[in-house]
Amino acid sequence: MSTYFPKAQDQINRKWYVVDATGLPVGRLSSAVAEVLSGKNKPTWTPFLDMGDHVVVINAAKAVFTGKKGSQKFYRRTTTQPGSMVEVRADVMKKTFPGRIIESAVKGMLPKGPLGRQMYRKLKVYEGAEHQQQSQQPETLAIKL
Repeated sequence: MSTYFPKAQDQINRKWYVVDATGLPVGRLSSAVAEVLSGKNKPTWTPFLDMGDHVVVINAAKAVFTGKKGSQKFYRRTTTQPGSMVEVRADVMKKTFPGRIIESAVKGMLPKGPLGRQMYRKLKVYEGAEHQQQSQQPETLAIKL
């Protein structure tokens, strides 16, 4: 008797989950979402295959930072030009683009390279309570604190 080992050409059943970010810390929310996106919550997880499910995060504007991260954390971006680095404080980013906070946190927790980019494409983040994935009938994902 041999151990089941999934292959790339096998059909992978993907579910849709919706997560309400209201009152949840950004880091804990992101680690739970990254685990589902990569498929580590399934018994058939394989490190080199995308076994994960789709995740929709709603109310991203209501996620919270713990401690002094709102005033001490910086988000940096740059172009290829010298001296083009822009730093934005976390509380300013939360007011202007709250979805990018969740997206960047989850993206940093996924594998780097083509596999991680494939997993990242299954993430949808919305600032408010409305989302466009009702037709997929997503299940609610409970996140333990």
